[in-house]
Amino acid sequence: MKYLRTIQAILVGGLIITACSPNKGNDQAAASGVAEAAVRSAVPVRVETLERTRISRTVDYTATVLPYEEVNVAPAAPGRIDKIYVETGDRVNKGDQLFLMDRSQLYQLKLQLASLAKDLSRLDTLLATGSVKQQQYDQMKTQYDVTKTNVDFMEENTLLMAPFSGIITGRYFEDGEIYSGTPTTATGRSAVVTLMQVNPLKVEVAVSEQYYPLIRRGMKAVITADVYSGEVFTGTVSRKAPTVNSATRTFIAEIELPNRNDLLKPGMFVRVSMDLGEVETFVVPAASVLMQEGTNIRYVFIEDQGVAIRTEVTIGKRFDDMLEIISENLSEGARLVTEGQSRLISGDKLEIIQ
Repeated sequence: MKYLRTIQAILVGGLIITACSPNKGNDQAAASGVAEAAVRSAVPVRVETLERTRISRTVDYTATVLPYEEVNVAPAAPGRIDKIYVETGDRVNKGDQLFLMDRSQLYQLKLQLASLAKDLSRLDTLLATGSVKQQQYDQMKTQYDVTKTNVDFMEENTLLMAPFSGIITGRYFEDGEIYSGTPTTATGRSAVVTLMQVNPLKVEVAVSEQYYPLIRRGMKAVITADVYSGEVFTGTVSRKAPTVNSATRTFIAEIELPNRNDLLKPGMFVRVSMDLGEVETFVVPAASVLMQEGTNIRYVFIEDQGVAIRTEVTIGKRFDDMLEIISENLSEGARLVTEGQSRLISGDKLEIIQ
């Protein structure tokens, strides 16, 4: 009986210890959480006041040289090609003959037109004497006009002329072959020859929407090509798109580029630099700008009433160890975190150190 009481006492004691142990662990965890919160609630950082700085705004882009004009010359209807007068690489002037299509149908129309002209002349005489009715004359005149229009159309679409001065960059048929209208060019269009205007040339640049008010028609652009070291070309903004691409947040600026000594060729890679004049903007230490891991998102931390506020920014021009940052959420006088920002998350309490 004595041994039974001893065992019961041991079991009861064990149960009491087991019941108390979890509470003790919870208290320790709670104490640890409070301590961690206390640490995070006062992250030591240094800050500086944002002030606008006047800088010379230059934007740089890469682009591809394009022909100022390009046309894939083709007849209005399929047919046999009588003669092609040009070869790839030939330079032509506006109005030069490019190629001649079979004109059998045109010759038939011309004979028909000549016959109608004689009949119309006779009716004109008879109409003056009252021998024919006005209605009969009008019908003949209409037939003559329709045939004359067809002849003019066939004249224009069987002997093709250069619509502008340029260079032949593609010839896709030989004399005597049949033009069927099937795609022949790299762009999937049908043509007998391709003509490009290569002086001047043009360059199309996708410019960030933030610069839309600063891009103006007539402003200069400096263009360099890696293949011509030391050569600098000057272009002029000829037009800018009236809309902004909602997916890329860019708009197209077209630059007209005089082709000095015909050095530049369509398809070449070039670098474009445009001076947008002086602007006032925020320039901050490069180290204060962070990048979200796995993305191209850049952000900074702003101190507001002792709390860290994450603010996304766009990177502008670099000045050695300084960066231009652009954001609608930044204002002059805001306090930018310049040291300790890498340890912050938005909403952290801050301890400002001098």
